[in-house]
Amino acid sequence: MANIISDETIEYVGILAKLELSDEEKEAAKQDMGRMLDYIDKLNELDTTGVEPMSHVFPVTNVFREDVVTNGDERDKILLNAPEQKDGAFKVPKTVE
Repeated sequence: MANIISDETIEYVGILAKLELSDEEKEAAKQDMGRMLDYIDKLNELDTTGVEPMSHVFPVTNVFREDVVTNGDERDKILLNAPEQKDGAFKVPKTVE
C-alpha cells in the first residue's frame, strides 16, 4: 500500500463528516482510503493517449423538452382546496410579528 493515510487525515475527515469513530473504525477507514488511493494510482497507469475526454459514457443530445403549459390557468380549481382565500390567493395566518 503506497498511499498511507495519517491519523490526522482520518480525524479531519471524521470532523467534516460529523462522525465519531472508534479506534477500530478509524483503522478500517485508513485502510479503505489507502486502497481507494492505490486504485486511483493504478488507473493513472493506464495509457489514455488517443482517448477523448467525455462527460458521459453514451452520446447525449439535448435532453431538454419544450416548456409547454399543459394544465393552463386553473387558479379557481386550485383555490377550491384553500380553507380561506383572498384576492385570488391562499390566505394563511400571519407568522411574523
